[in-house]
Amino acid sequence: MRPVSTLYRSARLFVVTTALCGGGPLLSACAHADPTPATPTENGDVSVPLPADNPVTDATPVVPSVQIPPLPIVSNTEAHKEAARLVKMMAKTVKGFTTYKQDRRDAFVSLAQAEVAKANQPVSRPQLIMVVDRNERIQHLDFVLALPDEPWVSLGGTPVSTGTTGRKYYYITPTGVFQNSADRLGYRAEGTKNKYGIRGIGAKGSRVWDMGWQTAMKGWLPKHETGQIRLEIHATDPQFLEWRLGHSASEGCIRIPATMNRFMDHYGLIDALYEQAASYDPRFAALLPKDREATPIAGDLVVVVDSGPLTEPKIDPIADKRPLP
Repeated sequence: MRPVSTLYRSARLFVVTTALCGGGPLLSACAHADPTPATPTENGDVSVPLPADNPVTDATPVVPSVQIPPLPIVSNTEAHKEAARLVKMMAKTVKGFTTYKQDRRDAFVSLAQAEVAKANQPVSRPQLIMVVDRNERIQHLDFVLALPDEPWVSLGGTPVSTGTTGRKYYYITPTGVFQNSADRLGYRAEGTKNKYGIRGIGAKGSRVWDMGWQTAMKGWLPKHETGQIRLEIHATDPQFLEWRLGHSASEGCIRIPATMNRFMDHYGLIDALYEQAASYDPRFAALLPKDREATPIAGDLVVVVDSGPLTEPKIDPIADKRPLP
């Protein structure tokens, strides 16, 4: 029996020789190996030198630098024109979309500006900001065109559902400014149903925006102690739950209509940083729609506000013909 060390060296010889010769049989492969003569060792094994153009080295490999494209910047005039185009398309394709009365538009804008200022998130380019009013008597979102040097403009939006109270393990959606950062990768719904037959985050393929771990109040406790939730924006079951949008009903996430989900996804309304990441990271490129038409005024911020006493009569989401706020 040959010593273990001899067998090991022989095995290494076979692996190295086969690898150098293209992975074929040993005899035929050797005909194409480097002609450098082999060197016998004391026990008869043969040492095959590595190719001269592939020397062993401990040097750290050089990783090419990532070129991140700049965010798109348009003039204020172009931003207003693009915003008007998006509003026109949302009015045609997004269920429940509406522009609001002047006092409601003013509330969305002023509350959003206050939260953005408090979070020290300066707006440096014309961009869209998704504003969500969690007030139980409002429960609507509004896309706001934020401009660095001009007044912000309310564009309109749809009913939503945010976190509710009184149900165990249901959290109150926190207020604040949340960034759709490329530090986190969102995903798409698989369309699977729970034991009640509900597709909790929407039909298969619906987009889920992941806003990260956030501190939220526990809506089922009298003193509203806080805990951690994964704040997400997603659709809901199109058959059983979408008609309830406009009422607080979620476990803490922000539910939106399926048609708004598709519109946001296709035009990348809050995907500015994801669009950048898709240029160098295949995971983001795979997540974003192949046929997307990213708007040049895409943003990355979601602002949750609470209008408090600025309430209006509660809207019955079943009665589609009733005026929205």
